[in-house]
Amino acid sequence: MALQAVLEDVERRGGFDEVWCLGDVVGYGAEPEACIDLLYRHTVTAVAGNHDRGALGQVDLRLFNGEAAIAGLWTARRLSPHHVERLARLPETIVREPFTLVHGSLRAPVWEYLLSSEAALATLRLLTTPYCLVGHSHVPFVCRDTKRGCDFKRWPEDEPLALGPERLILNPGSVGQPRDGDPRSSYALYDSDANTIAHHRVEYDIPAAQGKIRLAGLPKWLAERLSLGR
Repeated sequence: MALQAVLEDVERRGGFDEVWCLGDVVGYGAEPEACIDLLYRHTVTAVAGNHDRGALGQVDLRLFNGEAAIAGLWTARRLSPHHVERLARLPETIVREPFTLVHGSLRAPVWEYLLSSEAALATLRLLTTPYCLVGHSHVPFVCRDTKRGCDFKRWPEDEPLALGPERLILNPGSVGQPRDGDPRSSYALYDSDANTIAHHRVEYDIPAAQGKIRLAGLPKWLAERLSLGR
């Protein structure tokens, strides 16, 4: 539902050529196969997230918190061989000039939360493109490489950010489970002609998504947190 809302919002804004996914196609929601199918109806460039790896048994679910581990096991039991194959093909990093795409960080691609200057500097040292797109924390931000270190700022909505010589780490937030106090779906739209990127939010049917989570027997908190954006 959240993914569908984002795709429809982008169409209203003029459409898109392809989708870039920063990982965790599956993990917390009640429709993992539907999310994979919807994503792959389009031209997709995607990297693996920790929940994708967890659902495949490639990351130990005991490393996850309780609700996430339960959801990961539930997801693993419901993926068809076709959907498993889709997830298994996802690489940890992809370069799409002028961006590098990764779920967590370049130091620990599927696991590290890039939320500190130390983590950002470690990624910048490994970065071979001007800009890096990350996910994992579910919090939208712009991180600038400055002479004093790394400067994290909240990414404002609907304001195109001109891409120039300054190196940037960008997090567009989360489509399905934002954690910045705003429950709306969060994503970014890159305009390669104008060389700008903008952060957008869009409403989706949260009560319906919550109902499906409860009906599936998943932990109640996974439904409740959708209304809170955390």
